Amino acid sequence: MDIPLSTIAVVGLGTMGTGIAEVLARAGREVIGIDISDAAARHAVTALEASTARAVERERITEEERRNVLARFRTFSDLQAAADADLVIEVVPESYETKQQVLRELDTVVRPDAILATGTNALSVTRLAADSAHPERVLGLHFFNPAPAMKLVEVVSSVLTAPQAVEAVTALARDLGKEPVAVGDRPGFVADGLLFGYLNQAAAMYEAKYASREDIDAAMKLGCGLPMGPLALLDLIGIDTARTVLDAMYAESRDRLHAPAPILKQLSEAGLTGRKSGRGFYTYEAPDSGTVVRDALTPLEAAQTTGGRPVSAVGVAGSGTMASGIAEVFAKAGYDVVLAARSQEKAETAKSRIAKSLSRSVDKGRLTAEAMAETLARITPAGTLDALSDVDLAVEAVAEDLEVKQQLFATLDKICKPGAVLATTTSSLPVVACARATSRPQDVIGMHFFNPAPAMKLVEVVRTVLTSDDVHATVRGVTTRIRKHPVDCGDRAGFIVNALLFPYLNNAIKMVQEHYASLDDIDAAMKLGGGYPMGPFELLDVVGLDVSLAIEKVLHREFRDPGLAPAPLLEHLVAAGCLGRKTGRGFREYARR
Repeated sequence: MDIPLSTIAVVGLGTMGTGIAEVLARAGREVIGIDISDAAARHAVTALEASTARAVERERITEEERRNVLARFRTFSDLQAAADADLVIEVVPESYETKQQVLRELDTVVRPDAILATGTNALSVTRLAADSAHPERVLGLHFFNPAPAMKLVEVVSSVLTAPQAVEAVTALARDLGKEPVAVGDRPGFVADGLLFGYLNQAAAMYEAKYASREDIDAAMKLGCGLPMGPLALLDLIGIDTARTVLDAMYAESRDRLHAPAPILKQLSEAGLTGRKSGRGFYTYEAPDSGTVVRDALTPLEAAQTTGGRPVSAVGVAGSGTMASGIAEVFAKAGYDVVLAARSQEKAETAKSRIAKSLSRSVDKGRLTAEAMAETLARITPAGTLDALSDVDLAVEAVAEDLEVKQQLFATLDKICKPGAVLATTTSSLPVVACARATSRPQDVIGMHFFNPAPAMKLVEVVRTVLTSDDVHATVRGVTTRIRKHPVDCGDRAGFIVNALLFPYLNNAIKMVQEHYASLDDIDAAMKLGGGYPMGPFELLDVVGLDVSLAIEKVLHREFRDPGLAPAPLLEHLVAAGCLGRKTGRGFREYARR
C-alpha cells in the first residue's frame, strides 16, 4: 500500500462518480471509469468534455491541458478494467447488497496491494469491509456533491482498516486540493450525520403544515446564511437517498430525530424523488433540472396583504443592541420612531449607537450623509414608555424573560391607543403569553428580527390563535416596507429557524461529547461539506452558550422529545461560566479585549 495512487478506478458513473472522476483526471491521475450502463459512461465523458470546455473559456486551463485531462479518462463496462488500479472508489447505489457484490467481485480482480474505497454516506464501512476477502484494505472515501467544487472529503476507517491505507487516501485527498477529515464508522459520519437530522426535521415541519415550503427554505437561507433551504436541498440530494441515510442513522441511534418523516416515504414510493425525477417538494422544469416551476402550492407573486391598519409612527421599547437595530431599520424606511427606554440617558445612548451604525454605512458608501441626518431626525429618544401613547405599532425588544415581557405588555396595554399593534421580538417564548397580559390579545403578534437587525433580511411573523387577520396583514405589510422578508409561522417554541438550528447544534455537541470527532473537524466538515458560513462551535460561541442552553431547554420542554434534551457538555460549560466569546471562553478560548 506504499505505492503512489496514480491509477484510480471509479465504479459507478452517476453524478457523484462523474464528479470524482473529473477531480482525479484534472489532478493528473489516470482514471478508469466503470459503469454497466453505456449511456452513463457516455454521459460521464460528455460531462467532462463540457466542464473542461468551460474551464478553457474561463482561462483556468489551456486547450492542451484540456486534451490531456480528457485523454486520462477512459470508460469501461466491466470490473475487469480495474485490474491495474492502485485505488478503486465505488459510487454505486446506497444498498448493502449492491455494494457488497461490487466489493466481492473487485477482490477477484484487483492487485493484493490495491485499496478499495466505498463512497457510501450512510452504510456501515465495517459491515462492507467484513464481507471483503481483505477487510484491511477497505475504507470509506466520502466526497460531497458537486465533487469538483466541494472541498471536504471524509476519510472513514473501520476497526479493520490498515493505517497505511488511511494515510495513502488522506495524502491523495490533499493532493486533489481537498480538505480530508478523519472520522470513525457510524451512519452519516460527521457532515451528513448532522445535516440529515436537520433536513428530516424540516420535512416533518412542512408535513405538519406549520409553515410553507417557501417560508421554511427562505427562513434558513436568510436567518442562517445557508446556501440552500432544507427542502430544496432534499430535492437536490434525492428524497429516496435521504430516506436511506436516515433509516441507517435511526437503526444505529434510535433517536426519533433520525426516524424518517413519513412524507419522505410517501414521496419516494410515489417516484417523486426530487430534481432527478422532476418533482419532489417542488416541481421542476424537467427531470434533472434545477429550475423550479409553478405548481398548485406556489404562492401567488402578486398576492398583496390587504385589510391592514395604517402605520406611520412606530415605537420601540428597549435600549439594547436589538432595540437600537430595529429602531434604525424603521427610521431608514421612513417611519417616525419613538425609542423608549427605562431612562432618558439609556434612550440617548441607544440613539448614539444608531448614529455610529449609520456613520459606518456612510463611510462604506452605502448611505449618504443627508440620508443619515434624515434617519436620525426621525428617531425620538424617550425615558418613559408613556411616549408610546400615539404610535401605530409598538415593538418590544427587552430581555428574553417572560415575566419582564408580560409586565411590559400590561403597561403597553394601558398606554398605547386603541387599534395600535403590539409586537414582541421574542425568539423562544410563547407570544400568546404576552398577548394574555393585555386586554386586547387580538392586537398582539410576534415579529422576530434577527441580529444584527439592520443587516439580517428575515423577520418571522408569529401569529397566535388570538391574533386578528388585520393585525397579521399589517405586520406582513410593514415588514415588506422596511425591506425585510416576512415568513409566517405559528406560536410554538423556536418558530422556524431556532427549531431547526438548535437541535443541529446540540447534536454537534453530542458528537464531541462522545469523542467521535474534534471541534475543528466538525466545524470544517459543516463549512466545507455543507456550505455553512460558520461551523456549529463557532456559532455557539458567538450566540452564547447560556442563550443556546436556554433555547434548547425551551424546545425540549415544548416537544418532550428525548433527542432534544440539552447535551450535558453544554450544561457543564454554562455552569462553569464558559459562555463563549463574551466571557473569553466557550468551546474555544478567545483573547480578552
